[in-house]
Amino acid sequence: MSLTLTTMSGRTVTGDQLQWSRSGEMQHSRGPYISAITNRTTNLLIRGAMLFSVGVFLALVLNLLQVQRNITLFPPDVITSIFSSAWWVPLCCGTAAAMIGLLYPCIDSRLGEPHKFKREWSSVMRCVAVFVGINHASAKVDFANNVQLSLTLAALSIGLWWTFDRSRSGFGLGICIAFLGTLATQLLVYNGVFQYTSPDFLYIRSWLPCIFFAGVITMGNIGRQLALYEYKFIQDKSHQD
Repeated sequence: MSLTLTTMSGRTVTGDQLQWSRSGEMQHSRGPYISAITNRTTNLLIRGAMLFSVGVFLALVLNLLQVQRNITLFPPDVITSIFSSAWWVPLCCGTAAAMIGLLYPCIDSRLGEPHKFKREWSSVMRCVAVFVGINHASAKVDFANNVQLSLTLAALSIGLWWTFDRSRSGFGLGICIAFLGTLATQLLVYNGVFQYTSPDFLYIRSWLPCIFFAGVITMGNIGRQLALYEYKFIQDKSHQD
C-alpha cells in the first residue's frame, strides 16, 4: 500500500514537474518571440529612417541639378532652403524612398522569391552612382531632341535594372511606381505648384518616367540590402535560442 502511495505520489510529483517544466518552456519560448517582434519593429523603424535620409539627400542633390539647368522652376515664395529647393520636395522624396525601400523586401518575402542577385554594398553603391549619372545626363547633356534624350534615358534605366536587379517583381514595381509618380507630377504641375521649362509630354518632360523608374530600382536595392541584415539577425537569434 505504501509502495502504491509512494508510486502514485512519485507520479504526481513527476506530473507536476512535467507541467511546471512545460509551462517554463512555454514562458521561455514566449520571451524570445516577443523580443524578436520588438527587435523586428525597431529594425523596421531604423531601416525606414535610413531610407528616408537617403531619399532626402538624393532629392536635394538631384533637384539642385535640375534647378541649376532651369529644367524645373519653382515660384520664388516657396524656395526656402539653401539648396534652392521647395521644402516639401525632399520630404516627399524621403517618404517615397522609405516606402519603396521597405516594400521591395516585403514583396520578395510574399512571393517567396528572395532576391540573391549581387547582394553586397559595393553593388548598391554602384547602382546609386549610375542613378545619379542618369539624372546628371538628363540635366547636363545636350541631345538633338527630347525623343533622343528620352530613348537614351529609357535604355539606361532598363540597363540599370538588368545590371543590379533582374527580378520580375522589381521591374513590375518600378513600372507601377514610375507611372504613379508621373501622374502625381502631372497633377502638381497642372495645379501650378511648379513647372517645367520645356514640357513635351503633356505638362512634364517625357524622360521623367525613366528617372522615376531608375530611382525606384535604386531605392529597392538599398532596401533589400538593409533587410538582409534583419534576416541574418533573426537567423542568429533562432540559432542561439
